[in-house]
Amino acid sequence: MAEPGTVDVVEVLRGAVPEHLVRSGVDAGDDFHHDEALGIEPVVPAAVVTPETEEQVAAVLAACDARGIPVTARGSGTGLSGAAIPRPDGVVVAFDRMAEIIEIDEDNLVAVVQPGVTLDQLDQALAPRGLVYPVFPGEYSASLGGNVATNAGGMRAVKYGVTRHQVLGLRAVLPSGEVVTTGGRFVKGSTGYDLTQLIVGSEGTLAVVTQAILKLYPRPEHRATVLAPFTTLDQVTGAVPAIVKSGIGPMILEYIDMLTMSGIENTLGVEVGVPEDIKATALAYLVVQLEDRHEDRLEHDIQALAELIAGLGAIDVYVLPSNAATQLIEAREKAFWLAKGAGADDIVDVVVPRTSIDSFLTAVSELARARGTFIAGCGHAGDGNVHLSVFQPDPDVRYEMMLELFRLGMDHGGAISGEHGLGRTKAKYWIELEDPAKVALMRRIKAAFDPNGILNPGALFGEPA
Repeated sequence: MAEPGTVDVVEVLRGAVPEHLVRSGVDAGDDFHHDEALGIEPVVPAAVVTPETEEQVAAVLAACDARGIPVTARGSGTGLSGAAIPRPDGVVVAFDRMAEIIEIDEDNLVAVVQPGVTLDQLDQALAPRGLVYPVFPGEYSASLGGNVATNAGGMRAVKYGVTRHQVLGLRAVLPSGEVVTTGGRFVKGSTGYDLTQLIVGSEGTLAVVTQAILKLYPRPEHRATVLAPFTTLDQVTGAVPAIVKSGIGPMILEYIDMLTMSGIENTLGVEVGVPEDIKATALAYLVVQLEDRHEDRLEHDIQALAELIAGLGAIDVYVLPSNAATQLIEAREKAFWLAKGAGADDIVDVVVPRTSIDSFLTAVSELARARGTFIAGCGHAGDGNVHLSVFQPDPDVRYEMMLELFRLGMDHGGAISGEHGLGRTKAKYWIELEDPAKVALMRRIKAAFDPNGILNPGALFGEPA
């Protein structure tokens, strides 16, 4: 195997696939140099290849593996953890040309898609059929391949779960060029190791996905959004278990702190209709969205929810007009861009048991004060996924504070990331805080799939020695 940097990467690729599919990293454009992670510099790869077929993906990986050339798979580049940042001596495999919805199987309620298919593309194909793919991590331009790689979640996880709950099977290419098929169009199986679930969330470090079989659901026709201001965050987090246990079954169950709500209203121009005197006393908001195929059932659930929330200490309860509801949900989905525009230095998405959100955030507030750091946030209250925008320009102070923040999350029974993944930006914290035996086991799994270590080096385990 040749040493990296001693081969002409572009020429290697042109020997494996048609020449028009290969460009140098400089000629391919800036989009291939980064994803949306904060605090990490773009990197110009040696080459970018845009395969059209699975056979071409296999040829590229086999050629790179034989020469020790690093490979980074890339979907739409909407990730927030740096997992799509390439290596300067490596190759970006971009799936722009593999974006076909192969089949929508209405009888088995599955869709078979290539990795470049976006959430928006799939949703537009499903809507006329009265079907829906429920995972929505907040950006409809995100690709399904990227969603599979990062185990994407989003606000609807409280009802539908995350990506791994929706993936029934995969086709994936190993670094050797071998193609494996996992799972299938069935909803249960007990036949050996579950390779599908091992690849989901592996951030392109084990194999490159070329096809996914996804679960579909009937599309509910009616939705309603309830907004409830509370005087304290602990009232919000205390209300969440009661709502989940009620049997109402919310599709979205979010909390928004007053600072983020103020930014949503003032910066994004969203008007939710809460009177000024109530805004003055509200420190946190609960957003609940319900859905149903029958309008009368939805109305019954809205009434039951409103009575429940009122009894749990809400200052008031508002059923938002559809336009205001759409604006608020879209604004909440764009909270990252709001924080980025405000100059946030980092974004975290720690997940803890939902009953621990209040104590975790109290500890985070004390940590922020001690470190002279400003932190604002919102999150998926229904599944304990806390999103925090961190404003601390000093990199040394920020590192120590982030390390303590993640340690707090783990001490509360949680994990460093609920949905964004570790990528390159959070890997160093995970390596320092995680059980060494667990990390060592994962390294052995990585070596079994990718013995030469060419797949996305630097992601999950940090930069290789």
